[in-house]
Amino acid sequence: MEINDQLTDKAKRDLALVRRAIDHGDQSAYAELMKYYRDTVYYMLLKMTNHAIDAEDLTIEAFGKAFRNLKHYTPDYAFSTWLFKIASNNCIDYIRKKHKLATSFGTSYETEDGTEISFTVPSNDPDPEEELIRQQKVKLMREVVEKLKPHYRKLITLRYFDELSYEELSEELNLPLGTVKAQLFRARELLYNFLKKKGDQI
Repeated sequence: MEINDQLTDKAKRDLALVRRAIDHGDQSAYAELMKYYRDTVYYMLLKMTNHAIDAEDLTIEAFGKAFRNLKHYTPDYAFSTWLFKIASNNCIDYIRKKHKLATSFGTSYETEDGTEISFTVPSNDPDPEEELIRQQKVKLMREVVEKLKPHYRKLITLRYFDELSYEELSEELNLPLGTVKAQLFRARELLYNFLKKKGDQI
């Protein structure tokens, strides 16, 4: 990767971290990238979904997708721009799957290099059919969660069924906040793989 002279100092810093992550598998580089952009991505997704738990879940998914595809990133533009596009596109796909896509209100988000990302705002109107689908998915989710190892099963149950915050999870499990987030990320990956084997029924 050659450094683009048009990049800001922050973008050049990110590019150095990307290189460390790709070339050396440096886990601290991934952690730094997440530290720099986690809150920004979360608040963008919160604005899109109007739902805190969805925004938190989608934030984790966005970083997961970005890190899995990091080798495809090119420094023609800032890492933040690339990350925000992955996050917003993933969120729009999620909203569409929930059949909640409404007419755009002209909402947009501007990245540090001036790139504007536009997105639609979801409707929060109740839908009986959607509620039935949600209940069916919760039932299926519980069945799949039971297949996880006890530690991951407890994490998923406390987070998504009991709706504990990350801070509450940290206190409940007597673990550092960073460890809770990392283990929850792993638990979600395992859960995703189980669901994929079931034919993407959820």
